[in-house]
Amino acid sequence: MAVLALFSHPIWFTCSLVLSVVLWIRRRRGWSPDVCPVDLTGKTAVVTGASTGIGKWIARDLARRNARTVLACRSRERGEAALEEIRRATGNPQVHLRLLDTSSVASVRAFARQFLAEERRLDILVNNAGASGLPHRVTEEGLELLFATNALGPFLLTNLLLDIMKTSAPARVVNVSSYIHYKGDVNVKFLTGEERPKGASNAYSSTKLMNIVFTSELARRLLGTGVSVNAVHPGVVKTEIMRDYVWWMRLLFSILGTLFLKTPKEGATSALYCAVSREVEGVSGKYFDSDCSLTLPLALAEDPAVGRKLWDAAEAAIGLASRQRE
Repeated sequence: MAVLALFSHPIWFTCSLVLSVVLWIRRRRGWSPDVCPVDLTGKTAVVTGASTGIGKWIARDLARRNARTVLACRSRERGEAALEEIRRATGNPQVHLRLLDTSSVASVRAFARQFLAEERRLDILVNNAGASGLPHRVTEEGLELLFATNALGPFLLTNLLLDIMKTSAPARVVNVSSYIHYKGDVNVKFLTGEERPKGASNAYSSTKLMNIVFTSELARRLLGTGVSVNAVHPGVVKTEIMRDYVWWMRLLFSILGTLFLKTPKEGATSALYCAVSREVEGVSGKYFDSDCSLTLPLALAEDPAVGRKLWDAAEAAIGLASRQRE
């Protein structure tokens, strides 16, 4: 009732309406996927978390550009629904579903094995899958659930697919992070649950910070390979990311989202900018804001010493053999 009372206040309503208009105008400035002419015929793309929200719109845009598009989804039912929707909307029959749960090392390895057995190239990898509000829990593989889902799963998947991306070069990796990474911590003991972040908000922020740390370190390791990697902030988007929170927080998010937040289609813009635009050719190791502008991340995200330490800890946590540095 208190929330409804706020909406009924004329001053609050007027301010909300003005802010909504301002945000609506700002969303439509700058680069737009709809006017970008890049065609991806002959290219292959993988989008994780493609059954809903931002991921589905990223996959849909890549498919309309004629890319062979692999939807990497945790749920078969939701993935099949997205598959049919994207095929119908784009007319592209080369859209395929493969199951992937980024919280599970076994699932990530199984996905990579199947992909490498079936595909001959990989030009674009968008690490979009993620979660928020998960309870603190250590999985059977010895990983903290949220950090496995948001940080370690994408890290492992990228490493397992790097060789095929190198042979497909030029190729691009896009990691979906968030502006909230500024409030995160890089504590390697978070990865295995040995230590706990200070609350759910800090846990999520820390996973998003790790996404950027991995991006910076991977860019250093990929110099000269023709594979680039960048991280993006999609904006504050009305998606299902709040599904693991209590009901009243989901309700408030839904109400505010209708007025102020980006749609999933709008939230896909910065990731698509890094995945397909000519403006980003040869750019690597950077962080882009939701308006597709280069933005400085938290300083330690670009610290090589921090990057090496987190990389080594991640390899140890998931049992990934160290790759030869090039």
